[in-house]
Amino acid sequence: MSKDEEILEELSEFFKAFSHPVRLKIIINLMEGPQCVKNLGETLDMSQPSISQHLSILRNKGIVGCRREGSLICYYIKDPRVKKLYNLLIKEELSWQEKS
Repeated sequence: MSKDEEILEELSEFFKAFSHPVRLKIIINLMEGPQCVKNLGETLDMSQPSISQHLSILRNKGIVGCRREGSLICYYIKDPRVKKLYNLLIKEELSWQEKS
């Protein structure tokens, strides 16, 4: 596999992680700052196991990271490309939808 093919494969996997609406909602929430699973579950009205499963996918792709704060594990946006994508695509799309 050539270097270009490796890069394209990596990008494909990166974008697959964004291909679920729940993961996009998680990313939107994490753009506001670190959050624990419990808070994300309450905000998105979803079970903690379901949120954890989606966070695991995002973490395995290096999109989010986590750190322990006391007894809680808080998740945050780790990959700087996510913030660029958020500003370019998601934030713009959401504001466009509000204007329509």
